[in-house]
Amino acid sequence: MDTQQNTALTRALAEVPGPLPTRGVIHITIPHTDRFTIVGNHLAQHPDLSCTAVGIAVRIQSLPQGTEVGIKALAARCKEGEKRIAAALRELEAHGYLQRLRHRLPGKKVITRTVFCNQPAALLHPRSRPAVEALPRPAASAAVPVRVPARAHVPAPVPVRVPVPAPTAVPTAAPPPPPEVPVAPPAPSAPLFERRVPPPTAPKAPRRPLPQPGALTPELDRAATAFLSDLHRHAPQFFLSEDDVRRLVPGVAAWLERAARPDAIRRALTDDPPHPLRHPAKLLAHRLTELLPPAPPGVDGLAALAARPRVVVTPFQTCDDCDRAFRSPTPGHCRDCRETRAAYARAAA
Repeated sequence: MDTQQNTALTRALAEVPGPLPTRGVIHITIPHTDRFTIVGNHLAQHPDLSCTAVGIAVRIQSLPQGTEVGIKALAARCKEGEKRIAAALRELEAHGYLQRLRHRLPGKKVITRTVFCNQPAALLHPRSRPAVEALPRPAASAAVPVRVPARAHVPAPVPVRVPVPAPTAVPTAAPPPPPEVPVAPPAPSAPLFERRVPPPTAPKAPRRPLPQPGALTPELDRAATAFLSDLHRHAPQFFLSEDDVRRLVPGVAAWLERAARPDAIRRALTDDPPHPLRHPAKLLAHRLTELLPPAPPGVDGLAALAARPRVVVTPFQTCDDCDRAFRSPTPGHCRDCRETRAAYARAAA
């Protein structure tokens, strides 16, 4: 049985102007008469916005004034979850389409107003209207050109006096309008919205390589292999394959070489994993790289630490005569009391 053809679609395709492309999309454009929203290509084809952000922007732009567009309100209207909607709103805020403003009401209550701009580039670079100078319009008679006959060269052998008529006013055409002065484009100003969240398509920094031990001895290799193979007994979600174990052995060996205890390594690698854990080997490689402990100090480092001069702080003492506080390694009298006692001793002598 043949496939049923849609006659309406066939008729619409026949009305498409020009030859139909052999590949790609074919647009059937039917003008809207009601319930439509105008969306610019700068938003629909934005190279740095995700499709979720573009869809959320179109949904917000189609809503009437005063509609709630918070995360929970949009989650109730859309099929996306709150996390995806929050990420899309952050993208729109980073590219200037959305802005959240805090406003204080007269009753000292602070509210947050959400402002959506359908074309943020127009706020940064507004279109300048050229100034039109009001010029006086010439009269109708002045606009009529005056034909002046060309002078013909006629040889005159005998001079003849010809009465010269009185000069008459000859109407002249109005002067041409002054040329339009090109208006310089406005100087680029500071961006209205500051990007705080990098776009999803931004290049990511290369990953740091897995730490390597100074010398992968057979003892370190056996200890690291046994540690990784036994890891699932303490954390069942960290069940590793043989290839994962061989790939992660140098990182564990680097930790063991730095005098890290196996129980401390196990806690650092398996504590508080994400749920659900889809790639345990990638998580272990990340934590082995980012949480690598420092190397223990060597003999030279400890000797330099011991040879560092010690700072001796003289303690406070209380004077036995005047109860004044003074610094001295041993208790006794302050300087003034010592001088007074010496003066009395000299007077008595």
